[in-house]
Amino acid sequence: MSDLEIIGDHPPIHPGEILREEFLVPLGVSAGRVAKACGVPRTRIERIIREELGISGDTAIRLGRFFGTTPEFWMNLQARYEVETAKLVLGKALDEIEPLAQEAA
Repeated sequence: MSDLEIIGDHPPIHPGEILREEFLVPLGVSAGRVAKACGVPRTRIERIIREELGISGDTAIRLGRFFGTTPEFWMNLQARYEVETAKLVLGKALDEIEPLAQEAA
């Protein structure tokens, strides 16, 4: 068992929050600057940081290049957000799905 204790439930973290709070704010970089450097519309970056839009593969590659991360970093954030959000939406309906029984070897 881990020494870490998770207290309370937290909503899934949108990758736009990470982009905003861990990159743009500390580095003092605007959405416009990121968009221009990455060759995408400013509104795309603005919608991501407002948590209205997810990160596509194309955007992940561009952000990875600009910030010196990997595209996988951004895609993993997006995938985790989507899975955690889906679990919340499914709720108890997920419990009704009977796992496939494995035959004894």
